[in-house]
Amino acid sequence: MARNNALSYFGLLSADYRTIVLIGPGGVGKGTVARRLIERNPALWLSRSWTTREQRQSEKGNEYVFVDREHFERAIENNVFLEWAEFHGNLYGTPVPTPATGQDVLLEIEIQGAQKVLDQHADAVVVLLVPPSVEVLQRRLEERGDHADHVAKRLTSTPDELEIGRNLAQHVVINEDLEAAVDEILSILRGPHRDR
Repeated sequence: MARNNALSYFGLLSADYRTIVLIGPGGVGKGTVARRLIERNPALWLSRSWTTREQRQSEKGNEYVFVDREHFERAIENNVFLEWAEFHGNLYGTPVPTPATGQDVLLEIEIQGAQKVLDQHADAVVVLLVPPSVEVLQRRLEERGDHADHVAKRLTSTPDELEIGRNLAQHVVINEDLEAAVDEILSILRGPHRDR
């Protein structure tokens, strides 16, 4: 069971920018989609999350700030995070955003963390990224180098994550084709939420 906590720093979320929350089960491609969104829309600022999990061999090292549990827990005590959660034994956290003027904040976070963002920032735009099938999700998890036991845990928790995500998100996007998914999200962001 994931444990969630959010610190009282949502007041720092300014009306000067929107918060866009990209959620989805592990392996769905959130990181790839988020990086592509930033490449295609310079008005988006991607928050780089922290984690205590080990860096995968397939990762370059810039996907997260990789830290040990002691360092992460010290950051919690120092009110570094907008939200944080424990998921499958690892801690994940989003630092309080610091975008440049004129940029909107893109959070690529675990589904559990999205609820904490919405609790304090109800006008956030939440997009749930889903896989075209469980088989595709399993293949992606395996291809990124996850161990078999971790793949099994992820697939076991996916139905619950998707159910929670569907209840939180205003939009659901299938990540079958990267560019098509990015196009759809950019279209959503050009939509009526632009004006609060």
